[in-house]
Amino acid sequence: MVTTVVVGNPKRNSRTRAAAERVAEALSGRHADHVIEVIDLGPALLEWGDAGIAAAVDTVAGSDLVVIASPTYKATYTGLLKTFLDKFAGATGMHGVVAAPVMVGGAWDHALAAELTLKPVLAELGATTALPGLFLLESEFESDGRIDDYGRRWAPVVERLTRAAP
Repeated sequence: MVTTVVVGNPKRNSRTRAAAERVAEALSGRHADHVIEVIDLGPALLEWGDAGIAAAVDTVAGSDLVVIASPTYKATYTGLLKTFLDKFAGATGMHGVVAAPVMVGGAWDHALAAELTLKPVLAELGATTALPGLFLLESEFESDGRIDDYGRRWAPVVERLTRAAP
């Protein structure tokens, strides 16, 4: 199973990245094969036809499992992440990819953000979105056990879905 983590945080090596990598490991049983920090793609994100952006899109599209993670800004995912997701081709850009939407925030007020804002765009891009969105508190995700619980519940589903993928 090829696993990729996509981090839509404008800060490199963020807590969002740490959380996403832990989710990927909980779902796949090992470290992610690829980690894409969208901020590292730079100004080319605002253009079309850049080879580096195309390679990042191809990496995601060629994955079996992708954990898409963002901090919660104004009750939704970052514009940085949205700009990257806009590079995927319509309803087929993530066809065959199982996607786990993950958002990290400062308060439970935004607990539905991953499910209500991020998951629909992944479905629109053709990803298999059978897993519920996971919201994590920035101050607690390292110790609250939610990632481990999510992995125990959904890793068997990911295994079945990725095994059956075309």
